[in-house]
Amino acid sequence: MTGPVTPDDVVRASAMLGNRLHRTPLLSSATLSRLTGARVFLKAELFQRTGSFKPRGMLARIAVLSPEERRRGVITISAGNAAAAVAYGAALEGLDCLVVMARGASAQKVEATRGYGAHVDLEAETPDEAFARVEELREASGRAFVHPFDDDIVIAGQGSLGLEVVEDRPDVEAIVVPVGGGGLIAGVAVAVRGARPDARVVAVEPEGSAALRDALQAGEPVRIVPRSIADGLNAPFAGERCLAVCRELVTDSVTVSEDEIREAFRFLYARAKLAAEPAGAAGVAALLAGRVPDLEGKTVVVVVSGGNVAADTASAILAGDEG
Repeated sequence: MTGPVTPDDVVRASAMLGNRLHRTPLLSSATLSRLTGARVFLKAELFQRTGSFKPRGMLARIAVLSPEERRRGVITISAGNAAAAVAYGAALEGLDCLVVMARGASAQKVEATRGYGAHVDLEAETPDEAFARVEELREASGRAFVHPFDDDIVIAGQGSLGLEVVEDRPDVEAIVVPVGGGGLIAGVAVAVRGARPDARVVAVEPEGSAALRDALQAGEPVRIVPRSIADGLNAPFAGERCLAVCRELVTDSVTVSEDEIREAFRFLYARAKLAAEPAGAAGVAALLAGRVPDLEGKTVVVVVSGGNVAADTASAILAGDEG
């Protein structure tokens, strides 16, 4: 696939996924609706296989590997959710899988990735160093690289989430999406605005990990040192292909604080009964903090993108231990 991702690309990627993934529910939220004056729905992607949206793009990418690439095996890099998703997809297809993760990655996500049968390399100290490490291992091993976000087929696969939203809520007027490297929001933006050209697409990032915001301002990817409790959003840059889509289709870009993410995490647990991870709570944080204006009377979908959180992290947030 070359050139910008199109709605037809998303439809094709969704067809490739078939019935191997869950169609996740769209849940109404009376409390968020009351607080915002909107009709708010939560796209509960934490119930997806491996606990996040990531298998949508990873399985779509693995599906188009050549026989020779399959023989050599696959390699990817991730803070955790893409790692598990590629490992899961590789296991389904009987492929050998190597995943590069930084040493500070969530132990729970490392263990989950290994549980799907992948080998995990933890030599890199930081997310940025991990990208250099994956290039080194990719060249040495000849494995096929599955990019965690900046790949047209991955973006199209992630867009299957947006297709489900517009099928379930054809009246959607705004969709709020947590952002790391940008693959999810790019795919969702293509799908939603392909069906609803006037819909708002809202990107939400942690204040300490705002690679897409910085890239949109600069007009090109910007390297950052991401720091957030929302580890699933800690990408060291937004992808070039993601940015090409987002500069055209993303209508709003906002950030939320660490405290606001924690508050949203607690809200989802207590009021929506959703055990999200901090990254998955970022979109709700934006609504609770009033970062997304002019929602009165609108139909709004917020993506709860994942639920892979270490028990000690979850318990500390729920207990209000800000340390």
